[in-house]
Amino acid sequence: MIKEEIVLEQGSFFTLKDDGEHWILEDKTKRGLPIIKVEEYEGIKEEKGRIYDSQGKGYWVTVRWYYSKEKDYNEVKRKAYEMEEKYRKIREETCPG
Repeated sequence: MIKEEIVLEQGSFFTLKDDGEHWILEDKTKRGLPIIKVEEYEGIKEEKGRIYDSQGKGYWVTVRWYYSKEKDYNEVKRKAYEMEEKYRKIREETCPG
């Protein structure tokens, strides 16, 4: 059975959802990247995909983080807005004007 995910907040580069058991932070810049593996680190489940640079070197990147509801929502929200700011700065540096 598929869990319903309620969108709590969105930015240009992230979506923050609630599936009833987790706060889900999704990186919009990785949308459409196939999930190849799932890891858990410090109680946070991460869905990861792989991207490749122009020389063919592969890098693991996290597409979605699943935070337990035991974690304070405001802390998860802060991480979302930190990611938003990081990507905004990259965009300003690489795409001025």
